[in-house]
Amino acid sequence: MNESLIPKRYAKALYEFASDCGNAGSIYTLMKNLDASFASTPDIQKALDNPYVGNADKSALLAAAAAAGSDNAVFARFLALLGQNKRFPLARPIALAYIDAYRKANRIKVVKVQSASDLDADTEAKLKKIIAAHIGGDSMEYTSSVNPDLIGGFTVQTGNERLDASVVNELKQLRLNLISK
Repeated sequence: MNESLIPKRYAKALYEFASDCGNAGSIYTLMKNLDASFASTPDIQKALDNPYVGNADKSALLAAAAAAGSDNAVFARFLALLGQNKRFPLARPIALAYIDAYRKANRIKVVKVQSASDLDADTEAKLKKIIAAHIGGDSMEYTSSVNPDLIGGFTVQTGNERLDASVVNELKQLRLNLISK
């Protein structure tokens, strides 16, 4: 069976079950924590792939990586299902698929802003307002970072759309115009 199809099926089933239990939002947070843990600690995947690590240890590892409390029955049942079906190695793709499903169902757009220097609060508030108007009624998860390589200006990335209002982009466009003439 197609490996990318399996995580999507698990994520869809988990989302539906969590929604029925009223825990879809908390599972979303746990899945984002889990993805961040995988990104910062690649050895988690090695432990999940290791056949000599027991299911109880893998469950405990994933619960710790997701910062899940022992009171989250939905997440505990999810981990038990992964162990029962020997799907622990697919934990990260399932988490990513769940995050996508939750965002799609709740109309959440991921917005990443890079600027050449820190934006002051007023400028950032204006930028958020413009982005919110552009994405319509969808809510957004906004993150910003500083990238001095931009020289000046900023870039905005949301989904497949990218606005590049940086000085480095303007210089590149100017260079291309001069070369083409």
